[in-house]
Amino acid sequence: MLEARLEHAPIALFRIEHAAGVGAVAPLNASARRLLAPGRAIAPQELHQLLAAQAVGQRQLVSFNTERGAERAMVAISALTVQGAAQRLAALMPVESELEAEALNAWRELVQVLTHEIMNSLTPVASLSRTACGLLEEAQHDLPADIHADLNTALDAIARRAASLVDFVGSYRSLSTVPQAQPQRVLLEALFERLAALLEPQWQGRLAFSVEPASLEVMVDPGQLEQALINLLKNAGEAGTQAQVSARLSRGGRLRIEVSDNGPGVPEALAAHIFTPFFSTKKQGRGIGLAMVRHLVHANGGTVRYARPVGAGARFILTF
Repeated sequence: MLEARLEHAPIALFRIEHAAGVGAVAPLNASARRLLAPGRAIAPQELHQLLAAQAVGQRQLVSFNTERGAERAMVAISALTVQGAAQRLAALMPVESELEAEALNAWRELVQVLTHEIMNSLTPVASLSRTACGLLEEAQHDLPADIHADLNTALDAIARRAASLVDFVGSYRSLSTVPQAQPQRVLLEALFERLAALLEPQWQGRLAFSVEPASLEVMVDPGQLEQALINLLKNAGEAGTQAQVSARLSRGGRLRIEVSDNGPGVPEALAAHIFTPFFSTKKQGRGIGLAMVRHLVHANGGTVRYARPVGAGARFILTF
């Protein structure tokens, strides 16, 4: 009974032999084996070395590379003796999803406070500048022409800039006002058909969708999943000339949706920041699109990662 419980424990357990080395780490349960299976840790030997280097009795947050991107996990090492042989036991608990959820909540609260305060200041400025423009028109015959022209130019500039800022800040409010997800059983093939019909005029045959098997379903809010995919494809359209969206079941029965393009991809130094609100590599970018993708995917119980592309281009993986 104990062995069965350890085998199916949600924590990955590893045995580390006393003479720690590359080959001295071995998985002890199903969670550990899944972590080392194809599609998860890219370099299992590096993960072994990382575990073997941890000190006994300490908890440490570590990061390792997977096919879905960098993942963080909490590691705890215990020392024990089994049949007279000294060993160490490593417990590895992935916490990437929990940390992302906390970071997302923090960003949402920050955006909500900032936009509220900024809007409270901008709205009266925009209103008063428009009122001042009207008053200036009424008094145009009482002022010298050059002074009237200068005041009109200044007030018009203030009004236009205030209106532009109101619109700019309002776009960020969408990050904190996303409605509660309404999950329902969604046939992915039908959802992809709707997206293909919607986006075909823009892509003109350069966008391909695939689902395997065709009967694949998922419990999500269909509108929110569609919006997340549209945002990713909008980026793909700006970066490349072709894109693909595929859906299949991955190991463990989890749904995996992959969005890839043939553009220049994301520089490795920037990959860790692309989902952060306000961060953008585009001159006119506002840093909302990918932040909204992460928000929508998390709201529906999933995760989204930027994965290293197999060839050229960018690759995003959504997992539910």
